[in-house]
Amino acid sequence: MEKKAEIQKTIYDNAKSHFLGNFPDSLPIEQAYVHIGMYLRYIINQYMYSAYFEEEASIQIFRFKRREISCTILSEIWDGYLGFELFNRQGNMFTYYYYGGGLYHNDYHEVLVKTLPSIYHVTDSWENYEKMKARIDMRFQDWKKLVGAA
Repeated sequence: MEKKAEIQKTIYDNAKSHFLGNFPDSLPIEQAYVHIGMYLRYIINQYMYSAYFEEEASIQIFRFKRREISCTILSEIWDGYLGFELFNRQGNMFTYYYYGGGLYHNDYHEVLVKTLPSIYHVTDSWENYEKMKARIDMRFQDWKKLVGAA
């Protein structure tokens, strides 16, 4: 029961914390939203978002699924916030494990950052999202086996 309460109060990421951190002055501020937006895209594609998020962002979700707005723009609309209330139960459990546990950031570095100077230098493109999606799919399947949901 303690773990459930912990998940319910979790803020997984917030772009503002990146602005105040080691964000490069040479880049546009939108770059702080890319990694958050790519993860949110995955959550939307897997229908792991909450009723609250669906109600509040139905138009953005619709436009996002049609690829009319980018990962960065969706993340910006939500102020770069990635918190528990955006996810349904499964989404929170997976996000707590994967994003909150640091695996997402490790995978992001391995798959997209590689030799770039920082995570903020990754281009928000559908091609980059597809690369990340393949890795997240693998992690999601691993997680489902781990929790006995496969």
